[in-house]
Amino acid sequence: MDDPTIDIPADGVPSGGPGPATGAGHDRPVLVVDYGAQYAQLIARRVREAGVYSEIVPHTWSVDRILERDPAAVILSGGTASVYAEDAPGVDARLFEAGVPVLGICYGFQAMAKALGGEVARTGLREYGGTQANVQADDSVLLKGQPDQQSVWMSHGDAVQAAPEGFTVVASTPGAPVAAFEDTGRGLFGVQWHPEVRHSTFGQHVLENFLRRGARIEADWTTGNVIAEQVERIRAQVGDGRVICGLSGGVDSAVAAALVQRAVGDQLTCVFVDHGLLRQGEAEQVERDFVAATGVDLVVVDAVDQFLDALAGVTDPEEKRKIIGREFIRSFEKAARDIVADAGSHGEQVRFLVQGTLYPDVVESGGGEGTANIKSHHNVGGLPDDLQFELVEPLRTLFKDEVRAVGAELGLPDAIVWRQPFPGPGLGIRIVGEVTRERLATLRAADAIVREELTAAGLDREIWQCPVVLLADVRSVGVQGDGRTYGHPIVLRPVSSDDAMTADWSRLPYDLLASISTRITNEVDGVNRVVLDVTSKPPGTIEWE
Repeated sequence: MDDPTIDIPADGVPSGGPGPATGAGHDRPVLVVDYGAQYAQLIARRVREAGVYSEIVPHTWSVDRILERDPAAVILSGGTASVYAEDAPGVDARLFEAGVPVLGICYGFQAMAKALGGEVARTGLREYGGTQANVQADDSVLLKGQPDQQSVWMSHGDAVQAAPEGFTVVASTPGAPVAAFEDTGRGLFGVQWHPEVRHSTFGQHVLENFLRRGARIEADWTTGNVIAEQVERIRAQVGDGRVICGLSGGVDSAVAAALVQRAVGDQLTCVFVDHGLLRQGEAEQVERDFVAATGVDLVVVDAVDQFLDALAGVTDPEEKRKIIGREFIRSFEKAARDIVADAGSHGEQVRFLVQGTLYPDVVESGGGEGTANIKSHHNVGGLPDDLQFELVEPLRTLFKDEVRAVGAELGLPDAIVWRQPFPGPGLGIRIVGEVTRERLATLRAADAIVREELTAAGLDREIWQCPVVLLADVRSVGVQGDGRTYGHPIVLRPVSSDDAMTADWSRLPYDLLASISTRITNEVDGVNRVVLDVTSKPPGTIEWE
C-alpha cells in the first residue's frame, strides 16, 4: 500500500523523474545486485514488503545481462570489501546510462560514487552501529517525509568525500560527509547506511520512497497475485499430467501441495510417510486437517515399526540421521512406485514431483543457475535414481514469510501455516541417546506442554522455534512426592532468529519458564528436571544433534 507521505502527482511522475509509474513483477523485477555479506536477501525481502517483486543476482552479472531482464529498478547491495581493495567488485558505469533507476546501499553506494567520478576515501572515522544522520534537503526524493535527524545503522570504514557531478548531497553523518545523494533527473540514488535493517528508524521509508517516487513502481506484489500467477504457471507446466508430492508435515511442503492442488485438482496425489518421529498431533494435522482444507488425494504410509526397528540400539546422531534419511527414501520409493504402477494401469504416467524449494534455497545454491537438487530430509528426503520426475517448484520465488501468507490465503489451518521450523529427522535427533517408543512418548508429552504454554502466553509466533530435547542417556536425582527419583532432564532451547544462520536464545518470562517446568515435572513420567539452554548460535547450533 502506498505510503501517505509519498507525494506522487496525478500523472504518477514527480518532477524530474525518468518516467511514468509502472508495475513490477516477474517480467520486470527489481534486481538486487549481491555484493556479499548478509545484506542482499534482507534488501529483497524489504522490497517485497513494500509490495514490489524483487530478485537477487550476483555482482558478476554484466550490465547487458542485467538489462536483458528489463528491470523496473536496480539496487546495489552492501558488502564486506573496500572499493579500493585489489579484487574489489565494481560496477560498470554503463548501468547508470541505461535509464534504469538505481539505488546504491553502503558498499553499493561507494561503488556507484566511484564509478561516476565521485571521491571515496579512508577517513579514519569508522562508523559501526547506530549513528545520527542529518538530512540536508527538504525536497529530497529519498528522505521525503522524514525528520531532519534520524537514527541510521552504519557499517563502513571508507566514506564518500565528494558526490559525483550532477548529484545533490541530501544527508551526512559525523563520519560520512556524503551519507546520501541523489540525481533525480537520471533516477540515481544512494545511501551510506543500511535502510534494510530495522535499526535504521526510517529505513523502510527510504526504500519505499525510492521505489515509489524514484523508480515510479506501483505496489502490485500481493499474496492474491502470487497465487493466481503460480496457478497459471503450474497448469501450463503440468497440463493434464499426473503429479505426486511428499508431505513432511511442514509448512513448505503443505503450501506447495495446496498450490498445486488449487491448480490441477485430482491430478495430484500426496504421500505422507508416518515415521513416528513427529510431535504430538502433527500426523493427525496432515491426515485430517490438511485433507479437509484442500481435498487432496492423500496416501499415508505407516512406517513407524520400520523406522524404530532400524533405529534400535543406535545412539550416534549422524548415524541416526543417515538411517532416517535412508528409510524415508525407501518408504517414499515404494509409495511412489505404487502410484506410478496404478497410474500406468489407467494409461497415465506420473511425470511430475512437487518440491517445496524456497527462494533462499535457490540463492544459496548459486542463484538457481543449474540443476535443482532435492535436499536431504526436505519434503521427500531424496529420490532413487530410477525414478524420473520433472520438478514442480511453486514456492521457488518466495521467502518463508511469503509462504506463510500464501498458505493462510489458501485456507490452510494455522497449526500448519505457523508451524515452527522442525528438522527432517524429527524427534529422532531431539532424543540424545537411543530412540525408543517410550522415550518418544516422554518427549512428545513434554514438547506438547511447551507449545501449549507458549501459545497461551502469545509467544509461539514471536520466537523462531523452541526445540525440546530429552537427555535420554542422562539421569539426575530428584525428589517427587515422598521419595527420591532418578529421572531424565528436559532441555528447553527457545531461540530468536531471522533465517537460522545465526540465532540468540530467547529471553522468555520467568513466570512462563516456571509454569513450563512445573507442568513437565508434574505431568510427564520419568522427568524430574527442566533446564534452559542459553547458548547463542554460534557457537552452539539450534538443534542439539
